[in-house]
Amino acid sequence: MNGIWGLVGAGITVVGTITMGFLTYRGTRTAARINAGPAARQVDLSVLQASVERLKEECTELREEQVRTRQEQARTRGVLWSLSRWALVLRDQVTELRGTPQPPPQDVEDYYRTGV
Repeated sequence: MNGIWGLVGAGITVVGTITMGFLTYRGTRTAARINAGPAARQVDLSVLQASVERLKEECTELREEQVRTRQEQARTRGVLWSLSRWALVLRDQVTELRGTPQPPPQDVEDYYRTGV
């Protein structure tokens, strides 16, 4: 009878050892997954922050370029306005001297008519 109880005890020990090994393995994997989560999120966060910084820089560059373009357009319009006024003054001077001024090119005439 003692021999049977010894075998039963040995069987229970083997089953317990296998069960504990399985649970330890599962717990270790779960702990590794839990610990890997914040690290993966930190990597994602750093990539996101780098992308946001790059987009901020690009946006700033585009705004500066837009300001420069507007300034150039304003200067060009100013020069065009001055040239058109000057050409009209010259035309008036020729007309006052009883001369016949040359007709302006079609695009200049369109600009005088429409202002565009």
